[in-house]
Amino acid sequence: MIFLLAFYLSCTRLPNVQGKGEALLQGVWKQDSIANADQLLNYTKHQFKITCDSFYVDLTTYSKVNYYEDSCFNNGVWKEYAKGTYVVKGDTLMLNGTFTKANYKQKVSGCYRNGRYLTSFMIKSSGANQLVLASLNDQRECILALKEKITCVPKEL
Repeated sequence: MIFLLAFYLSCTRLPNVQGKGEALLQGVWKQDSIANADQLLNYTKHQFKITCDSFYVDLTTYSKVNYYEDSCFNNGVWKEYAKGTYVVKGDTLMLNGTFTKANYKQKVSGCYRNGRYLTSFMIKSSGANQLVLASLNDQRECILALKEKITCVPKEL
Protein backbone atom coordinates (compact mmCIF):
# COMPACT_ATOMS: atom_id res chain seq x y z
CA MET A 1 0.00 0.00 0.00
CA ILE A 2 2.78 2.41 0.91
CA PHE A 3 4.47 1.55 -2.41
CA LEU A 4 1.35 2.54 -4.36
CA LEU A 5 1.00 5.77 -2.40
CA ALA A 6 4.67 6.64 -3.01
CA PHE A 7 4.30 5.80 -6.71
CA TYR A 8 1.16 7.97 -7.03
CA LEU A 9 2.78 10.94 -5.26
CA SER A 10 5.97 10.65 -7.33
CA CYS A 11 4.07 11.10 -10.60
CA THR A 12 3.51 14.63 -11.75
CA ARG A 13 1.36 15.65 -14.66
CA LEU A 14 3.26 17.57 -17.29
CA PRO A 15 1.76 20.95 -18.16
CA ASN A 16 -0.31 20.94 -21.33
CA VAL A 17 1.63 23.76 -23.03
CA GLN A 18 3.97 23.86 -25.98
CA GLY A 19 7.73 23.71 -25.45
CA LYS A 20 10.02 26.73 -25.58
CA GLY A 21 12.11 25.57 -28.54
CA GLU A 22 15.47 27.12 -29.39
CA ALA A 23 15.83 30.82 -28.51
CA LEU A 24 18.16 31.52 -31.46
CA LEU A 25 15.63 30.23 -34.01
CA GLN A 26 12.63 32.27 -32.83
CA GLY A 27 11.48 34.58 -35.62
CA VAL A 28 10.53 34.91 -39.26
CA TRP A 29 13.36 33.74 -41.53
CA LYS A 30 13.34 34.23 -45.29
CA GLN A 31 15.53 32.87 -48.06
CA ASP A 32 15.96 35.85 -50.38
CA SER A 33 17.98 34.19 -53.13
CA ILE A 34 19.38 30.88 -54.38
CA ALA A 35 22.95 30.50 -55.63
CA ASN A 36 23.03 29.72 -59.37
CA ALA A 37 19.22 29.68 -59.59
CA ASP A 38 19.25 30.41 -63.33
CA GLN A 39 21.24 27.19 -63.95
CA LEU A 40 18.96 24.89 -61.94
CA LEU A 41 16.02 22.92 -63.37
CA ASN A 42 14.12 23.54 -60.15
CA TYR A 43 14.64 25.06 -56.73
CA THR A 44 12.59 26.02 -53.71
CA LYS A 45 12.77 29.17 -51.59
CA HIS A 46 11.86 28.83 -47.92
CA GLN A 47 10.24 31.21 -45.46
CA PHE A 48 10.01 29.95 -41.89
CA LYS A 49 8.08 31.31 -38.94
CA ILE A 50 9.44 29.68 -35.81
CA THR A 51 7.66 30.33 -32.56
CA CYS A 52 8.46 28.32 -29.44
CA ASP A 53 8.72 24.67 -30.57
CA SER A 54 6.49 25.15 -33.65
CA PHE A 55 7.28 26.02 -37.25
CA TYR A 56 5.30 27.26 -40.24
CA VAL A 57 6.98 27.14 -43.63
CA ASP A 58 6.04 28.62 -47.00
CA LEU A 59 7.77 26.84 -49.89
CA THR A 60 7.89 28.63 -53.25
CA THR A 61 9.07 26.31 -56.01
CA TYR A 62 10.38 27.41 -59.40
CA SER A 63 10.65 24.71 -62.05
CA LYS A 64 11.58 24.49 -65.72
CA VAL A 65 10.28 20.89 -65.80
CA ASN A 66 6.65 19.92 -65.35
CA TYR A 67 6.32 17.16 -62.74
CA TYR A 68 2.58 17.66 -62.30
CA GLU A 69 -0.55 17.72 -64.45
CA ASP A 70 -0.81 20.88 -66.54
CA SER A 71 -3.50 22.47 -64.33
CA CYS A 72 -1.07 22.36 -61.38
CA PHE A 73 2.13 23.44 -63.14
CA ASN A 74 1.21 27.15 -62.98
CA ASN A 75 3.91 28.23 -65.46
CA GLY A 76 6.57 26.66 -63.26
CA VAL A 77 5.92 28.58 -60.02
CA TRP A 78 3.87 27.25 -57.12
CA LYS A 79 3.57 27.53 -53.34
CA GLU A 80 3.24 24.86 -50.72
CA TYR A 81 2.77 25.22 -46.97
CA ALA A 82 3.51 23.08 -43.93
CA LYS A 83 3.40 23.34 -40.17
CA GLY A 84 4.52 21.23 -37.26
CA THR A 85 7.09 21.02 -34.51
CA TYR A 86 10.87 20.94 -34.61
CA VAL A 87 13.75 19.58 -32.57
CA VAL A 88 17.42 20.51 -32.65
CA LYS A 89 19.85 17.68 -31.86
CA GLY A 90 23.49 18.62 -32.09
CA ASP A 91 23.89 20.41 -35.42
CA THR A 92 20.67 19.00 -36.95
CA LEU A 93 17.31 20.74 -37.24
CA MET A 94 14.52 18.17 -37.64
CA LEU A 95 11.11 19.33 -38.82
CA ASN A 96 8.11 17.05 -38.30
CA GLY A 97 4.82 18.33 -39.66
CA THR A 98 2.15 18.11 -42.32
CA PHE A 99 1.49 19.86 -45.60
CA THR A 100 -1.32 22.38 -45.29
CA LYS A 101 -3.37 24.85 -47.27
CA ALA A 102 -2.28 28.52 -47.33
CA ASN A 103 -4.22 29.12 -44.09
CA TYR A 104 -2.24 26.30 -42.38
CA LYS A 105 -5.33 24.09 -42.10
CA GLN A 106 -4.99 20.41 -43.00
CA LYS A 107 -4.59 19.58 -46.69
CA VAL A 108 -5.76 16.15 -47.78
CA SER A 109 -5.84 16.53 -51.57
CA GLY A 110 -5.03 18.87 -54.42
CA CYS A 111 -1.96 19.83 -56.38
CA TYR A 112 1.57 19.10 -55.16
CA ARG A 113 2.45 17.24 -51.99
CA ASN A 114 0.06 16.05 -49.28
CA GLY A 115 0.59 14.23 -45.99
CA ARG A 116 3.68 14.35 -43.79
CA TYR A 117 6.37 17.01 -44.08
CA LEU A 118 9.53 15.45 -42.69
CA THR A 119 12.70 17.39 -43.42
CA SER A 120 16.08 17.73 -41.75
CA PHE A 121 18.75 20.37 -42.14
CA MET A 122 22.30 20.60 -40.89
CA ILE A 123 22.83 23.94 -39.16
CA LYS A 124 26.03 25.17 -40.84
CA SER A 125 26.11 28.51 -39.04
CA SER A 126 23.83 30.75 -37.03
CA GLY A 127 23.96 34.34 -35.97
CA ALA A 128 21.67 37.10 -34.79
CA ASN A 129 20.44 37.92 -38.32
CA GLN A 130 21.46 34.98 -40.50
CA LEU A 131 20.93 31.23 -40.41
CA VAL A 132 22.68 28.90 -42.87
CA LEU A 133 21.15 25.47 -43.29
CA ALA A 134 22.05 22.58 -45.60
CA SER A 135 19.28 20.19 -46.58
CA LEU A 136 20.08 16.61 -45.65
CA ASN A 137 17.86 15.51 -48.56
CA ASP A 138 19.71 17.23 -51.41
CA GLN A 139 22.63 19.07 -49.73
CA ARG A 140 21.41 22.41 -51.11
CA GLU A 141 22.31 25.36 -48.93
CA CYS A 142 19.53 27.52 -47.53
CA ILE A 143 20.71 30.98 -46.41
CA LEU A 144 18.00 32.61 -44.32
CA ALA A 145 17.82 36.24 -43.20
CA LEU A 146 15.95 37.24 -40.05
CA LYS A 147 12.99 39.44 -41.01
CA GLU A 148 11.25 39.62 -37.64
CA LYS A 149 12.31 38.51 -34.15
CA ILE A 150 9.72 36.58 -32.13
CA THR A 151 9.69 36.03 -28.38
CA CYS A 152 8.35 32.63 -27.36
CA VAL A 153 5.25 32.78 -25.21
CA PRO A 154 4.19 29.12 -24.78
CA LYS A 155 0.49 28.55 -25.49
CA GLU A 156 -1.80 25.88 -24.13
CA LEU A 157 -2.24 22.92 -26.41
